[in-house]
Amino acid sequence: MVILKSKKQIEGIYKSGKILAKVLTTLAKKAKIGMSLIDLDNLAFNLIKEENAKPAFLGYKPMPYSEPFPGTTCLSVNEEIVHGIPRPRKLIEGDILKIDAGVNYKGFISDAALTVGIGKISPKHEKLIKTVRKALMMAIKSAKSGKSLGDIGWAIQKVIESNGFSVIKELTGHGVGIHLHEEPVVLNYGKPGTGMKLREGMVIAIEPMASLGKGEIIEKEDGAFATADNSIAAHFEKTIAVTKKGGRILTPY
Repeated sequence: MVILKSKKQIEGIYKSGKILAKVLTTLAKKAKIGMSLIDLDNLAFNLIKEENAKPAFLGYKPMPYSEPFPGTTCLSVNEEIVHGIPRPRKLIEGDILKIDAGVNYKGFISDAALTVGIGKISPKHEKLIKTVRKALMMAIKSAKSGKSLGDIGWAIQKVIESNGFSVIKELTGHGVGIHLHEEPVVLNYGKPGTGMKLREGMVIAIEPMASLGKGEIIEKEDGAFATADNSIAAHFEKTIAVTKKGGRILTPY
């Protein structure tokens, strides 16, 4: 069941999202050659605590039998797409780092992600990052009440595939706000006018993911998802509220 949010709840999610945006922006600036993933994660934890908020990912169990997630952030490098566990690995030149985090502020949850290149990166990697970022923004524009989830998926798919990259179809966006993962599932591909109709009060995390390769995935032993062909991947995500004019960004980084 989709949980429609009141205006008051959306404002609460926006306050959470502003904290998250600050955290992501800071981590993106600190993600330099020689910085370790675990140090980035510790920084995120401290930044969130300074705002009297809680990390939404830390200890999260998607299923009752799941192992609790051990980090404040998901830090996924190169062929890793999402759910990378923070570890001592230091960043090196040319790495493509995905930073994904969530904030729980007074019971309101926001979720967002971005991708950064470390040091000098190749033109094709730079194009991939820019393309996925553009796909996210086009999807947000299409998130109008009266349109459908298929319109969001098509907006993402069209941008990514027209630039020669592959949509990672097995990983999706989702509803968010009261819980970290809510209905509906938000696919990164689709046909215009199909699927669930969008309504005001819906709050969703839109998160396009794409790769240089075929887009097929594997799950690693530590729970991270990576491309099956080891090709580089990129990921962007924002929490948005559906409005008559398009998506209102609640994580303004």
